[in-house]
Amino acid sequence: MSTLRHAASAMLFPMLATSALAADAGVKAPRLGTPLIAAEIAKWDQTIFADGRGLPPGKGTTKDGRVIYDQKCASCHGVHGEGGTAEELVSEPKPPSADNPSKAIGSYWPFAPTIFDFVRRSMPPAAAGSLSADETYAVTAYLLSANGIIRDSEEMNAKTLAALRMPNRDGFIWIDVKK
Repeated sequence: MSTLRHAASAMLFPMLATSALAADAGVKAPRLGTPLIAAEIAKWDQTIFADGRGLPPGKGTTKDGRVIYDQKCASCHGVHGEGGTAEELVSEPKPPSADNPSKAIGSYWPFAPTIFDFVRRSMPPAAAGSLSADETYAVTAYLLSANGIIRDSEEMNAKTLAALRMPNRDGFIWIDVKK
């Protein structure tokens, strides 16, 4: 009889231990990250289309953009958008070719609003999303001016940025964008 009790205890103990561990599993599970609040979600939940839909209110000039670029971009992209450790940003304002396969803004990017969207979402890398709409319009204006696409005196805003025709606009085959 004692052997039977011992065998029953041996079978019952793992079952009880497993049940206790399962009950604590919710408590001991890794709690990675923290829930986002509505303001944090709103910061990232913005879509800007190639035709400019979704661009926020604001404006920026080349002059203001140069100051921001020097402070936050030049250390990676070079003083004038060239020669840094990151991608070249400045090139001649003409579509890429076999002789000039550059993917810089002036030669490769087909729509100006996507420059704004990229800068807003990902730059500077250590503080992505930290630039205001005005600062992002200003940096975009500076980059467009450095690429010879706009004049230094032009202001960029939702209307002017959407109306801008990039040199490589027809360099892609689009399946979902009106030309």
